[in-house]
Amino acid sequence: MEAEKALRSHGLAVTAQRLAVLRAVADTPHATADQVAEIARKQIGAISKQAVYDALRILAEKGLVRRVQPAGSPALYEDRTGDNHHHLICRTCGKTVDVDCAIGDTPCLSAADDMGFLIDEAEVIYWGTCPDCRQKT
Repeated sequence: MEAEKALRSHGLAVTAQRLAVLRAVADTPHATADQVAEIARKQIGAISKQAVYDALRILAEKGLVRRVQPAGSPALYEDRTGDNHHHLICRTCGKTVDVDCAIGDTPCLSAADDMGFLIDEAEVIYWGTCPDCRQKT
């Protein structure tokens, strides 16, 4: 199974909790920890909120999931890692979608002065109103 292989390849023990959390994130990109917990419970029955938070933390540290923290919102988790994509979030309903990096001239993604940092990622969150919410107004 791919999830088990992914855990082992990152030096993690394969547990029912980690598998459930990893599958929940894969099945529901941009889910909050509470949403991940609810999905994981449907898969394996009982799992504590703390076990979910612990699994998400270690999975993010190992690069198996990505944690996105929009301003004023709970953290969101996704399994799209290894690229420098961005996010678009609806201010009305909270719908979150992936946005690939712009191609061509992208001045906001290059720091004017890196201050000695070795920059390896830029995070951009675009905010707006999704088509469904725009139709409702």
